[in-house]
Amino acid sequence: MIDDAPPLLAVRGKLAVLTRPLVAIVGSRNASAAGVKFAERLARDLGAAGFGTVSGLARGIDAAAHRASLATGTIAVLAGGHDRLYPAEHSDLLEAILAEGAAISEMPLAWEPRARDFPRRNRLISGLSVGVVIVEAARRSGSLITARLAGEQGREVFAVPGSPLDPRSEGTNGLLKQGATLVTEAADVIAVLEPILGRGFDVPAQEPAQDVPGPLDVEPGENERARIIGLLGPTPVSLDDLVRLSQTSPAIVRTVLLELEIAGRLERHGGSLVSLL
Repeated sequence: MIDDAPPLLAVRGKLAVLTRPLVAIVGSRNASAAGVKFAERLARDLGAAGFGTVSGLARGIDAAAHRASLATGTIAVLAGGHDRLYPAEHSDLLEAILAEGAAISEMPLAWEPRARDFPRRNRLISGLSVGVVIVEAARRSGSLITARLAGEQGREVFAVPGSPLDPRSEGTNGLLKQGATLVTEAADVIAVLEPILGRGFDVPAQEPAQDVPGPLDVEPGENERARIIGLLGPTPVSLDDLVRLSQTSPAIVRTVLLELEIAGRLERHGGSLVSLL
């Protein structure tokens, strides 16, 4: 129900997920560990409360939101056709989504996505949803386009606050200044959407996250080092989260952190938390 709705949509997966109240979770492709962790927790808790998750299958925040809500139903909105997945490395993720969720595109099946197709895709992400949560977004982020479209479509806009020192939070902090609803937990989203939907939702109890250890390597490879550094930012994160999200071993993560500390780029906090200077 948007002004420029497409004449038809090609849908794969479980059509029933489209009948549920949906919340979009989008954000930075170059996401921090803290941003990925929060997107996972938010998607998991909203799914447990009865909401479906919508996102764009992009790297970073989008992929985290999809993965955390596979069991409860998530919808991937594609910029290209169903036969031209972008990014290609998310083909396994898409197959997992289709088990309980769906993939949607307005493009012909063999359409190769172009740069201008992504803003078109974003209007469908917001159009499908009752509300849109922006987890991380730089000043000129595509996620801010989604937020603007959501406002124009009469959807609720939510933003997750971040460190003023982290450029990945400039966009979300800006949205909060403009009147977006601040989100630090799923209950913040549910409290706003309950009156709109006219039904109650249960906020699930928090459970400790399960860490997934990676392979035991001796020396960090360049890709591993870049991946770990990319997860760091001004917001403190735990060693366990870095191990899980980088999919490397604790030994590799500790080695990279030591390198950063020697270079004067790392700050250590209590509780095994670290941040990038």
